[in-house]
Amino acid sequence: MSTSRPELQAPPEIFYDDAEARKYTSSSRIIDIQAQLSERAMELLALPDDGVPRLLLDVGCGSGLSGETLSEHGHQWIGLDIAQSMLNIALEREVDGDLMLGDMGQGLGLRPGVIDGAISISAVQWLCNADKSSHEPRLRLKAFFGSLYRCLARGARAVFQVYPENIAQRELILGFAMRAGFAGGVVVDYPHSSKKRKEYLVLTCGPPSLSSTTPNGKVEDEESSDNESSEDEENQTVCVSDRHRPRKRQKVNKKGKGRGWVLKKKEQMRKKGNVVPADTKYTARKRKARF
Repeated sequence: MSTSRPELQAPPEIFYDDAEARKYTSSSRIIDIQAQLSERAMELLALPDDGVPRLLLDVGCGSGLSGETLSEHGHQWIGLDIAQSMLNIALEREVDGDLMLGDMGQGLGLRPGVIDGAISISAVQWLCNADKSSHEPRLRLKAFFGSLYRCLARGARAVFQVYPENIAQRELILGFAMRAGFAGGVVVDYPHSSKKRKEYLVLTCGPPSLSSTTPNGKVEDEESSDNESSEDEENQTVCVSDRHRPRKRQKVNKKGKGRGWVLKKKEQMRKKGNVVPADTKYTARKRKARF
């Protein structure tokens, strides 16, 4: 893979053309990495171990490498991707999932409450780029997380492995997830390793129950608890937020004016030379209704 971020080079549907899609899918290194990331996402998804197949969503499914992990766990899945070349490779490989061509930044278009869980590998950070003049990252993040929240069953989880470019981008993604109604946070595996470090956005659809907890990130054996007091708190093992949907600002009722406000206005009128009634004990007193 190129050391430069692909999302900074071209839009996904252009970057992953026929040649790049075939190269990506034929790389044994990529296949191994995708399998590891997908397994970890499934672990964080924490589906009930009851043998019942679930309907899962794979956002940015590409050529179906991550979907193979879902199939191996016995689940049905729907894959969404914006790159037609990637989906063509997935069809050639005869993956088990149902494939959809679409832009997650325009919303998912799925029926409410039908998805039992969602994963995404290295895809959500693409929404932070304005690849077209009509793209506004904030609106695209809002559309994606809003539609994802609606299509998930209540209590279901979504686990997204992401490569945020910086802390601000991580907070932007997490912030719009919280605004959509999700609870959760960021789980960081191997936070002190430049090579093994991985970030996962772990979200719960609706308020978390008392029994549900956000899982911990993985750490190396030599990493001690002393690291928890390091200056860079954003890079700790777990950066969790159980925030809920922000409350709407209450509208201030400006109809009711107190005595102080009335006296102030009268004084201003006097300074302008206007004739104003004298102040009395009845000034600004509320009158009884006349019948």
